Amino acid sequence: MRRLVLSASLPAALLLQGCIAKAAYDVATAPVRVASKGVDLATTSQSEADQKRGREIRQREARLAKLQRQYEKQLDECQEGNRRACDNAVTTYAEIQQILPTIPVEPVER
Repeated sequence: MRRLVLSASLPAALLLQGCIAKAAYDVATAPVRVASKGVDLATTSQSEADQKRGREIRQREARLAKLQRQYEKQLDECQEGNRRACDNAVTTYAEIQQILPTIPVEPVER
């Protein structure tokens, strides 16, 4: 009986050494992994910043296009004699003028 216990415990002891070493390695490297994950979350890569900037520009361009359509419609109504449309056109034009400087100009290819 004693032989059976010894013969079973010897392979188990050898196998458990790997588990213990892995657990010790995980415990030792955990602070480094946590710190690097925190730094990664706190910083923004250049590609992420470029993506964010591009998204913001596209949103402003979409807003500008919507305002320009509104403005044209309001001008048409203003020319038909709608005074409120004239006032709204002035407000819309002012908003367009605020957005225009924030949109980069595409270079013209020749």
